[in-house]
Amino acid sequence: MKEYKRTLITAALPYANGPVHIGHLAGCYIPADIYARYLRAQKKDVKFIGGSDEHGVPITIRAMKEGVSPQDIVDKYHAQIKDSFEQMGISFDIYSRTSNPVHHQTAADFFKVLYDKGLFEERETEQYYDEKTNTFLADRYITGTCPVCGNPGAFGDQCEKCGSSLSPEQLINPRSTLSDAIPVKKKTKHWYFPLQHYETWLKEWILEDHKEWKANVYGQCKSWLDNGLQPRAMTRDSNWGIKVPLPDAEGKVLYVWFDAPIGYISATKELTDQWADYWCREDTRLVHFIGKDNIVFHCIIFPAMLKAHGNFVLPDNVPANEFLNIEGQKVSTSRNWAVWVHEYVKDFPGCEDALRYVLCSNAPETKDNDFTWKDFQDRINNELVSIFGNFVNRTFVLMHKLCNGKVPKLHTELLDDADKTLISDIQQAEAKVQTALEHFRFRDALFEVIDLSRKGNKYMQEKEPWILAKQLKADNPESAVLQQRIDNCLHLCLQLTANLAILINPFLPATALKMLHMMKVVERMLDWENAGKINLLSVGYALRAPELLFRKIEDAEIEAQLQKLRAGSEQAAVSSQAPAVTDQQSPDHKLQISDLKSEITFDDFARIDLRAGTILSAAKVEKADKLLKLEIDLGFEQRTIVSGIALHFAPETLPGKKVVVVANLAPRKMRGIESNGMILMAEDAEGKLVFVAADEKAPNGVAIS
Repeated sequence: MKEYKRTLITAALPYANGPVHIGHLAGCYIPADIYARYLRAQKKDVKFIGGSDEHGVPITIRAMKEGVSPQDIVDKYHAQIKDSFEQMGISFDIYSRTSNPVHHQTAADFFKVLYDKGLFEERETEQYYDEKTNTFLADRYITGTCPVCGNPGAFGDQCEKCGSSLSPEQLINPRSTLSDAIPVKKKTKHWYFPLQHYETWLKEWILEDHKEWKANVYGQCKSWLDNGLQPRAMTRDSNWGIKVPLPDAEGKVLYVWFDAPIGYISATKELTDQWADYWCREDTRLVHFIGKDNIVFHCIIFPAMLKAHGNFVLPDNVPANEFLNIEGQKVSTSRNWAVWVHEYVKDFPGCEDALRYVLCSNAPETKDNDFTWKDFQDRINNELVSIFGNFVNRTFVLMHKLCNGKVPKLHTELLDDADKTLISDIQQAEAKVQTALEHFRFRDALFEVIDLSRKGNKYMQEKEPWILAKQLKADNPESAVLQQRIDNCLHLCLQLTANLAILINPFLPATALKMLHMMKVVERMLDWENAGKINLLSVGYALRAPELLFRKIEDAEIEAQLQKLRAGSEQAAVSSQAPAVTDQQSPDHKLQISDLKSEITFDDFARIDLRAGTILSAAKVEKADKLLKLEIDLGFEQRTIVSGIALHFAPETLPGKKVVVVANLAPRKMRGIESNGMILMAEDAEGKLVFVAADEKAPNGVAIS
């Protein structure tokens, strides 16, 4: 592995249009914080950068809903998000915001460098426009009826009722959310970044040079590159954002995904005058922590931007996590189906480390995982309290009771196999935890720490110093040896406790500090170089009385959280007509079932002509990330159908796939292509689209009834 002089860690900038939830923490902020704390413990030169993303459509939509200005929204939620991170112990070296002047200047300068190099493609395209408000409409400013589930409140980029990815062209009866006017197409000019020019370089840089990246990251990058890259607009029509620094760009701002990652650079500028050391020197290691929905931006688009600009380091690793569901349901802010961090810290004061523990031990590192309140309770009560906390508490209680509250001497001549095994376990744990952390396997690393405390409990239970203490009598000639055995047991247990403080510190920092207080030692003991040593606490040193590190979570607290979750969803459903979780839907119910539509007659159904077909070919639609152009064999003819499934399927995997086609749907033009029909799709438990397929033996064109 290449040696680096310094490490720059970034965590994805959350949109300042609402509070953060535990899915955000599990996705990137807790992993990033663990890694930053680990490197600091190693005395490495590390900077941990974060901040709020305060531009983009979600901000303006929230402002519109609340009847305030976008600045009011970002001021409110930036403060709340920053406070939530601080309470959860996320140790940013700086938590900035993209509305700061230094960021506006940095992003504008970055754009101008690329423009002056002649790298942008200037294009005039048609975009939806609201004639009443004289506004070009982003996808989220357009609503209509979802062509998949019939939801009348679907957005131009997604239906939040059935989860389908959409484009405005697919909506039935589209309307502007600003004025309820029917949007029209109007020409507008934008500047496109030619990603296709960097395709060859990206293939070599990612697919050849970074095979060590996590499988989910590497696989998603490979899929994008295999499908071919297209130019991407880096400007938008809006009055909220960073103004395009060109004289003929009135009413244009930088695309939020152009300006947001530059926020890492501008925040570093705010933090230190030596910011260029962290961004422009080859001996810097850049690591991006993100969720899986940001992979393409951090692994393909931003690196291509950095490469085009020149003089910047490229990310060495992008350890993205998958998604964390809540009680079997996808997190949904519109349905208020989330566990909000600012509410958690109020409901469970002093239990911030407990949540960090649960979210790390159940982290969605390789696949989507599920958070349940019952699992939260079980992990805390059965692992943190009963294993880790129990060992530390028993050690201190017995030390005060049997050794006068001081660290007893280690009598090496009496060390037996059990003692030597525990010493070996302590010495080996450091390497096990370090190896896992270096490879971003944070769950495995945390398991090793808990397992070490489990071994301590087993050792103490086998030694039974409390039983030996009962045999200490003046007339017992073995009393001196018995006391020495007690000393050895508690000496090693105390040295193990000191090691546990070091190893648990990156994961549960408040717990580590509480353990230092009990041991009456300074924070310097948490330096990683001390891990594995068995002489951390001096013989004869008086220690403080034990304090409980964690408390048990009661059944009533869990039931209250479940009721709160359901009540919040029901309240959101009333105000927005989003589907709520009802008593008939158990917390373990994986599928998000949409409501039944209004009753129809047999004659209504008989008007729908469903036919079996086979996909002959599939290709991406130019300038449309979500659309695929499909050629379908219906037996009696071949049809062209445009379908919004590009985010779920690679085009090369579709030829030969058997499908069901709505064959008598009126033709519609989408991105200039006439679509003649619709293929039927469903959603699986993970939120992925799957085909409603005809039987493989059904001939193409046969009617399905």
